[in-house]
Amino acid sequence: MKVSVKVPATSANIGPGFDCLGLALPIYNTITIEETVLPGTGIEINMMSEDEVFDEMIFDNIPKDENSIVYKAVEMLYNSIGQEPSELKINIQSQIPITRGLGSSAAVIVGGLMAANKLLGSPADETALLSIATEVEGHPDNVAPAILGGFVLSSQEEDGSIICQKLDWPEEWDITVCIPDFELSTNIARSVLPENIPLSDAVFNAKHLAMLINAVNKKDEKLMKIALKDKLHQPYREKLVPGMKEIMDAFKHEDGILGTVLSGAGPTMLVISHKYDLDKIKATVKEIWEGQSIKVDIKTLKVEPEGAKFVE
Repeated sequence: MKVSVKVPATSANIGPGFDCLGLALPIYNTITIEETVLPGTGIEINMMSEDEVFDEMIFDNIPKDENSIVYKAVEMLYNSIGQEPSELKINIQSQIPITRGLGSSAAVIVGGLMAANKLLGSPADETALLSIATEVEGHPDNVAPAILGGFVLSSQEEDGSIICQKLDWPEEWDITVCIPDFELSTNIARSVLPENIPLSDAVFNAKHLAMLINAVNKKDEKLMKIALKDKLHQPYREKLVPGMKEIMDAFKHEDGILGTVLSGAGPTMLVISHKYDLDKIKATVKEIWEGQSIKVDIKTLKVEPEGAKFVE
C-alpha cells in the first residue's frame, strides 16, 4: 500500500506573533510512504526537487535514515499504538526551499505523519497528529497551519495540549514572498535570541499581537500597518539577514504596504500589501539584495486556505 500527502509551505511569527502565529502558502511538498514487502530492507528515504537550480548539497546534508525528522515522526506515531515501523520507503518531492523560513521541516513531519496514519488504518485523530508533530518540530506555529491551512493562532499549553484557532485572512491582502539564495538554519536564528527580555519588550509584543489579530478580523489596514512591529526576534535576527533592515525601511512609509516581516526564522521576507504595485515591490527587493550580490526568487501569493491533503 502507498499513501501520498501534499503539504503547504508555512510562514511563522508574522511580526509580533513569535512562536504562536503561522499561515499556509501555496508552495508544496508531497510525501509518499510505501510499505515494502521485502523483509530486512529497513528504511529508505529519497528526496527530490522539481527546481533544476536547487542546491543538491543541501539534500546531501539531510539525514536519510532513522535520524531523519520524517522517520522520527513516523516512529512516534507507530510507538503511540504499541508498534514499531515496518520496512518503509519514504519519498519526499520538494518544492519548499529548505532552511529559508518556509516550514520545510514542518511539511515533511506533517506529511509523514498523515501518510503513516492512513497506512495504519487512521488510529490517530487530528489532535493526536498535531501533538506528535509539535513534539517533533518543537512548536505548533508551523505544523498547525500545515495541517489546518489558512492563518492560525496556536499555543502549546503547560500540560502539553495544543490549542489552535483558525482565523480568516483577508482575501484582498497580497503576500509577496521574497526568498534569497542563502540559507539560515533555525538553530542559528534561535541562538542569537536572548534568554531574558525587558518587560517593556514583552508588553510591546503583547499589545501588537492583540492589534494584529483585531486588524485581521476587521480587515483594518491602518491598524495592521501599526500591528506588525516586533521586539522579540526580528531585531536580533537582523544581523543574520543582509539587506533585511533596508528592505523593511524601503516600505515603511508606503501607502498600500501593510508591513514587512521576516518569515519564520528567515531569511525569507514577506511584504504584505493591498492595491500596491507588485512589480515595484519586486524591483525594490531585487535592487537591495542584488546590490549585495544576493539572488532572490519573488512570488506574490494568497494564503492557502487548505492544509495537508491526500493525493492520488
